[in-house]
Amino acid sequence: MTALEQTLAVDGYVDSDRERWLREAPKSSERSAFERDRARIVHSSALRRLGAKTQVLGPSSDDFVRTRLTHSLEVAQVGREIGKALGCDPDVVDTACLAHDLGHPPFGHNGERALAELAKDIGGFEGNAQTLRLLTRLEPKVVDRDGRSVGLNLTRASLDASVKYPWRFGQGPLSAASGRPTHKFGVYEDDLPVFTWLRADAPVGRKCLEAQAMDLADDISYSVHDVEDAVVGGRFDLSVLGQSEERDRVVEAVQTWYGGAVPPEGLLEAMDRLVAAELWRPGFDGSRGALAMLKDATSQLIGRFAKAAQLATRERYGHGPLTRYAADLIVPVETLAEILVLKGLAVAYVMAPRELEPLYHRQREVLADLVEVLSERAPTALEPPFAADWVAAADDAARLRVVIDQVASMTDVSAAATHAQLVRPPRR
Repeated sequence: MTALEQTLAVDGYVDSDRERWLREAPKSSERSAFERDRARIVHSSALRRLGAKTQVLGPSSDDFVRTRLTHSLEVAQVGREIGKALGCDPDVVDTACLAHDLGHPPFGHNGERALAELAKDIGGFEGNAQTLRLLTRLEPKVVDRDGRSVGLNLTRASLDASVKYPWRFGQGPLSAASGRPTHKFGVYEDDLPVFTWLRADAPVGRKCLEAQAMDLADDISYSVHDVEDAVVGGRFDLSVLGQSEERDRVVEAVQTWYGGAVPPEGLLEAMDRLVAAELWRPGFDGSRGALAMLKDATSQLIGRFAKAAQLATRERYGHGPLTRYAADLIVPVETLAEILVLKGLAVAYVMAPRELEPLYHRQREVLADLVEVLSERAPTALEPPFAADWVAAADDAARLRVVIDQVASMTDVSAAATHAQLVRPPRR
């Protein structure tokens, strides 16, 4: 497509953005290609499974706590609004947000770390790389003439928007703290062909604007809603942001888990701004009034963060539709600091203490046991789609990847149930 043709795309998208890895016959529906992408995610079995997967606290913790599914729905609502305000196609951003956690395994990030260790000799495991694998290979929707699955066969724009880390293992940006490439990555080696296709003409290592909107929506939802869950669950009260010793604890948590993107003084200033905003009152008592106040605070925080990024991006790039690689999302450092403070609260009072609990270590053992027993009993013990993949695998590494694929697809509940069924006796 010529440069002139590119500029003639009124909505900021061109024909190549709407292409699919496997060409499909024209549909009679009046839905756009991007609307169809979103529908494919909504109706996928992978999205349904997120309802029984851990976000921060396990789905069975109580009736209030968020799961990966409710988190993804909230991310999609926030991301859709951010994208729409910037001129992105809202369905592209919505699709990316709904898809962003599809590849995460049972037991949240604890399960992700367990599978990463088990897969370290075959290219590792990363939830975002698993998401791409699921979208383009594992989720049953479209098959080619040879009967091979091409997953949901989304458009190039929607797939690219779903790639949070557009690089291979070990090829990401250097960490400011360690000087080494980030451990995050977005594609396994045997998924490179479709990755190369979806990244056609994209700047190396750069996320498209829709992916940046998804990423910010994830950060906003993660920080705000996990704090809401923790307050309701009695893990801490927001008054800690006014207590010197607790403020230092939050700063330490941020620096330990998220690095030094914002210095301690910037985090302390962010706490001062959040307290001064008077979005909540101390002493949460669980009453309807307290719950309503907390819900209003979360709504105001979401609007505060999203609006700041929208205004800063428009100030840099002006008006008109901003899509794909026409702009980068600008997040003011003050906004980043406030988001990190909320993340630090969740780390200090929920996530870090949780790592010392026996259940946390038991979850890793469950996944290790499942990988071991399914490998020993494959293909008989595998579900039919994975059994077929195992039979077609070229070597032991490829067969282990198939087993990892099945374990990663499980929910917290099905992982525990399958473990109880197949592993005798359980580890102590």
